[in-house]
Amino acid sequence: MLKSLLREPLFHFLAFALAIFAVYGIAAGGEAKLDSIVVTAPKIEQMATLFAKSWRRPPTLEELKGLVDDHVKEEILVREALKLGLDKDDTIVRRRLRQKMEFMNAPNVDELTPTAAELEAYLKANPATFEIEPLLAFQQIFLNPQQHGDAIEQNASGIIQVLMSQPAADYASFGDPSLLPSELPLAGKTRIGEIFGADFAELLDKATPGQWTGPVTSGFGLHLIRVSERVPGRAPALDEVRDAVTGEWTTAKRKDIEDRQFGELMKRYTVSFESATVTEASP
Repeated sequence: MLKSLLREPLFHFLAFALAIFAVYGIAAGGEAKLDSIVVTAPKIEQMATLFAKSWRRPPTLEELKGLVDDHVKEEILVREALKLGLDKDDTIVRRRLRQKMEFMNAPNVDELTPTAAELEAYLKANPATFEIEPLLAFQQIFLNPQQHGDAIEQNASGIIQVLMSQPAADYASFGDPSLLPSELPLAGKTRIGEIFGADFAELLDKATPGQWTGPVTSGFGLHLIRVSERVPGRAPALDEVRDAVTGEWTTAKRKDIEDRQFGELMKRYTVSFESATVTEASP
């Protein structure tokens, strides 16, 4: 319905007449020759279409007149502001212009669509970024520093000696009450670090599997730990991390293209810097 209405010559005539009326209404009383403002038929159609999308109905003639009036008002105020140089050294205006230029120079879809060979090459060039980290399962005995005080190191050493001399002893019977489980299943090193702390995860990764060691400090207190299983980290195949590699490749490719484009723009300018004069402030 809206599309057919917008194509009606009468609609265009009325809309254009309203635009002319709006221009003369705003400019009434001025005798000097004014800059020309032409509100084109496509512009009027665009305003009507945007209104219809927002309100899900065509604008009335009165509403359309209001849209045209506002457009003319904006055009006049913008032109006057430019004449006064209000766009100069305005942080918001400069930022908006920069954003528009960056948008215009943004890489297209084809430039940011990698081939399988490009992804393979990127994966090989950045192995540490996509390495699958070690998985660790461990058992722990919690020691509450508030209960053991200065004797905690000695008590921890005594528990380890008992466990080493009596391998069949129930390790869960040692230690202090805690909400933490005595045995934790395989989990990534990063995840363990998020729970117990990065230092805890690092020491756990370096511990000899099957051997009690400690005490190791965490955010909860002190622990005696024994690694029950360790799956080493490894370099993944592309199919295992394709999405992650694609994301990183795209980011790097976009930056490379933008840097090259900006480098070409820089060739048009000479940049110089004034030496800052530093004066000692008076007391």
